[in-house]
Amino acid sequence: MTHITSIHIENVKRVKALRLEPTGKGLTVVGGRNGQGKTSVLDAVAWALGGAKFAPSDPQREGSMSNPAIALTLSNGLKVERKGRKSSLTVIDPSGKRAGQALLDAFVSEFALDLPKFLSASDKEKAQTLLRILGIGDQLAVFEQQERQVYEQRHALGQIRDSKQKHAAELPEYADAPAEPVSISELIQSQQATLARNGENQRKRNDVDRLAQVSMSADSKVRSLEGQLVTAREEQAQAAADYETARKSAQDLRDESTAEVERQIASFEGINAQVAANQAKAAAADEAAEYAAQYAAKSQDLDKVRADRLALLEGADLPLPGLTIEGAELLYNGQRWDCMSGSEQLHVGVAIVRRLSPDCSFVLMDRLEQMDIDTLKDFGTWLEAEGLQVIATRVSTGDECSIVIEDGLPAGQTYADVVTGVDGSSEAPAGDTLEF
Repeated sequence: MTHITSIHIENVKRVKALRLEPTGKGLTVVGGRNGQGKTSVLDAVAWALGGAKFAPSDPQREGSMSNPAIALTLSNGLKVERKGRKSSLTVIDPSGKRAGQALLDAFVSEFALDLPKFLSASDKEKAQTLLRILGIGDQLAVFEQQERQVYEQRHALGQIRDSKQKHAAELPEYADAPAEPVSISELIQSQQATLARNGENQRKRNDVDRLAQVSMSADSKVRSLEGQLVTAREEQAQAAADYETARKSAQDLRDESTAEVERQIASFEGINAQVAANQAKAAAADEAAEYAAQYAAKSQDLDKVRADRLALLEGADLPLPGLTIEGAELLYNGQRWDCMSGSEQLHVGVAIVRRLSPDCSFVLMDRLEQMDIDTLKDFGTWLEAEGLQVIATRVSTGDECSIVIEDGLPAGQTYADVVTGVDGSSEAPAGDTLEF
């Protein structure tokens, strides 16, 4: 992994002259008040490594007669020098061979030179960047599509279920109604059967009267036809016996009432309406239960898709504990990007940018004021543990600053102090003759 070991800048934007040896791992803070040249340091480094697309529109320091010049040394042994208004580049590898911008582009991440570009990207673009790093974008897209489809299907079933349940609840119900509709033909047949039995009873009553007449006639014949006494007595005896039998039978007869059947006939339509209403309510409840079962099944499908998706992410080598992707957005410790604190966003951004270009272990970061001192210390500790180098600016002159810039120079130093280096030379070289 490559980091920056030394920075030498002259006459770039607000910087007059600066030499800096950043911390190899951890946090190097360039401090100072507003307008002193802090951001110019980062712009110069980005320009030196990133080339034309990072070049300031007017790189030369205002009022300077010397051309802008930048010299960097990297931990992989590369020496990078960019100078002049036309941004001439010299790259020398450890063997002394010269190279150009293509060599730098091969391992220097664009986001490492311009972290705000990543931080200001849309939530979807951030998530896509991470997926591109992890190489699981296509698989995750399949799971997300399945999740959307199953969720929409379940949602539709839930709406139908709720509608059916509401409809079933609103339908009337009659507790006293029979389970099946009443048949008018059966009621009429029952009435006719009862009337037939009552008619038979009446016929038997009529037989009693008829047989009484027969008995009286027989008595008359007995009195008037003594000559036929034997025959008449036999007839009398038989008639009397028949009479007695009929009389006794008639005494036990009871006519059946047709009132209940007549009531049912009169109200069969209402009863059947109640039966139909109860059957409709039961059918509606059954239908609602069926949709509830389908909804529950879809819920299980949705849980499985989500579990598969989670397993895919958990199996991926994510660049930061607590970082994941949900709904095409980054989540860190359960928070979406707009709900993260500024320091959390920086943590996530640095971790992803580092993973994007593993050989590039440094990141430039402007405006670190959003971190308090304790958070700054924790951030630095995390960077050291991760083997990361961050060169950042902060509006401050406190002890947390590795160097403080005042009017384009390290605080307490003059232009000559910086450009003469450690050899004690009193003559400052021209800006376009900067050397390592």
